[in-house]
Amino acid sequence: MFDALSSKISNAFGSLRNRGKLSASDIENTVTEIRQALLEADVALPVVEQFIERVRTGSLELLPTLQSGVNQAQSIFDLVNRELTEILGGGARRVRYAKNPPTVIMLAGLQGAGKTTLAAKLAKFYKDQGDTPVLVASDLQRPNAVTQLQVVGESVGVPVFAPEPGNGVGNPVQVARDGVAYAKSKLHNMVIVDTAGRLGVDEDLMAEASAIRDAINPNEILFVVDAMIGQDAVRTAEAFRDGVGFDGVVLTKLDGDARGGAALSIASLTGRPIMFISNGEKIADFDIFYPERMASRILGMGDVATLAEQAKKAFDPESTKKLEDKFNSGEDFTLEDFLEQIEAMSKMGNMGKLLGMLPGAGAMKKQIDNFDESELTRTKAIVQSMTPAERRDLKLLNGSRRARIAAGSGRQVSDVNKLVEKFTAAQKMMKSLRGGKGPALPPGMALPPGMPMPAMGGAPKIAQQPKKKSRSGNPAKRAAEEA
Repeated sequence: MFDALSSKISNAFGSLRNRGKLSASDIENTVTEIRQALLEADVALPVVEQFIERVRTGSLELLPTLQSGVNQAQSIFDLVNRELTEILGGGARRVRYAKNPPTVIMLAGLQGAGKTTLAAKLAKFYKDQGDTPVLVASDLQRPNAVTQLQVVGESVGVPVFAPEPGNGVGNPVQVARDGVAYAKSKLHNMVIVDTAGRLGVDEDLMAEASAIRDAINPNEILFVVDAMIGQDAVRTAEAFRDGVGFDGVVLTKLDGDARGGAALSIASLTGRPIMFISNGEKIADFDIFYPERMASRILGMGDVATLAEQAKKAFDPESTKKLEDKFNSGEDFTLEDFLEQIEAMSKMGNMGKLLGMLPGAGAMKKQIDNFDESELTRTKAIVQSMTPAERRDLKLLNGSRRARIAAGSGRQVSDVNKLVEKFTAAQKMMKSLRGGKGPALPPGMALPPGMPMPAMGGAPKIAQQPKKKSRSGNPAKRAAEEA
């Protein structure tokens, strides 16, 4: 979503870094470029003006204090990072738990924002943390909304309270009230209430949402908004804030191709924090919103913290420890290790999204976009057709063995050859990481064979070996040179 914005801001700072000693005009040119990039990303004008003024003022105040010989552009970059984090909300906020359970969370928003799917994602998120949520089907207006909630609830193993069939039948306020009572009787410590939306903000929507709010007295009202609707997201959020009130925002569809202005505008203009984000259709595509991490991704620095958290969930601790010990001891990364990597990575989701979190990923956007997810499946089949000894030592793979592996995996011998060639390159990459020549990856995680490492401020410099002097053909002279 932020690809275009990230690219333009990176270009602006690329020009600034080439300046060396900075002047006030350099600062002005850079903030002008950033302002244009934000406006083109559909960020609300008041937010843009406030942000640019703070960056301009802060940069000009900082300029006289910068010593010559240091990277002055980096200091300005750090200032922009801090201000962007502030615009996005400053820091992550968690759901407030009730002193006396259950904690009641009410979801509100327009139809089509993704509230029902979001309800299941939220329930799964807290279930994984040891809570016992129950979903309440109070959207009795949208066709099949109750059925949809029951289906997604079952998929995540969370019970759904749905006494009414919906499709215009039933009292949503009574269902919400009874749902909270049901949760208390069954000792659930969390209630997530899915409410009806409309295609636009109207009196009926506000009246129903307000009535449900008054009936259940929720601990948190979360406004669910489609991040792809641009400036309308902010206007709708302001209408809900004034008409019903809400405590936090959930942004959905962050994996879309919209320009991302809603994410940069909504927290600042509504005065309410973005608490969660949904960046895909799968249940697992959901997380707490961290302003500092989002700012880092927008500025092209990646999001290694989130990547590390996902890796920690997916990778077995014992396997990770074994791989770290092998890495530190200088042993080679083998195809057996890589097979474990593939199994774990499949649990982490879309590979393109994962690689996009690496620092400098913008420089290899084309490779990431063209990365074939099915390539991992084909690679896995080839590796599984090898014997354990062959996985540990590629030198054993002579012609007949490669033919056998190709037949066993349903691939061509050329595919086996390509894997061996790419994996050899990956082994070299791991050795370079051991030597500190590349960005660190989350513990236990390595890139797929053939996927280039992202750049961090340019490629590492390789020490040039001194040229060997030519030896004289005169024996006496050669002896003198060697001495």
